[in-house]
Amino acid sequence: MRRVLAVVAVLGLPSCASAAKAPPAVRERAPVMMFVGDSFTVGSGPVPPWRSYATQAARLLGGQPIIAGAAGTGFCNEGRAGRTFQRSYEEELAWRPAPDLLVIAGGHNDRRWSPEQVRGAAASLLAEVRAHWPRTRTVVIGPLWLKEPPKKAYAVRDAVAQAARAGKVTFLDPMRVSWPEEAILPDGVHPTLAGHRSLATWLAARLG
Repeated sequence: MRRVLAVVAVLGLPSCASAAKAPPAVRERAPVMMFVGDSFTVGSGPVPPWRSYATQAARLLGGQPIIAGAAGTGFCNEGRAGRTFQRSYEEELAWRPAPDLLVIAGGHNDRRWSPEQVRGAAASLLAEVRAHWPRTRTVVIGPLWLKEPPKKAYAVRDAVAQAARAGKVTFLDPMRVSWPEEAILPDGVHPTLAGHRSLATWLAARLG
């Protein structure tokens, strides 16, 4: 036995005592960040979902993004998809495990609805989220306008902000930001890739 140990020592081979493998390093789980929104959030035109501001913001924060929603939708407006934000939340997100963060972004498509209707729909969605995921951090982003918003947009913004305050969640207002001209596509509404990058930087800084 002594001769075997001597050979092990000379050859530098691991002995039984040292051959035990060290436990693998534990990787910290990336926070799950879910988003519900309209075409700004899911991407539009030349910008696909994996390059939208929501996905880019999650990457900046080291999170794992899950994007839900559809173009033309809102708190009240169903768009061509035939569903509101609340339906998008129920059908695409609510069946999943609770995320670390839920961002609800929109209101751009709700201008034909009264502020009272928008506020009620936003409050209903927030109440459902709170009941279903009581420990999830929830943030609401108001309507996204990269140019001067129409007057009706301010009433929608205020209605969404009121619902957020009543639900005791953070409200972020992109209408207070002056966005550069290169952030806007030729349609005058949606963001370019550079615009999504600017939105992502702005959002990540406030979520950080």
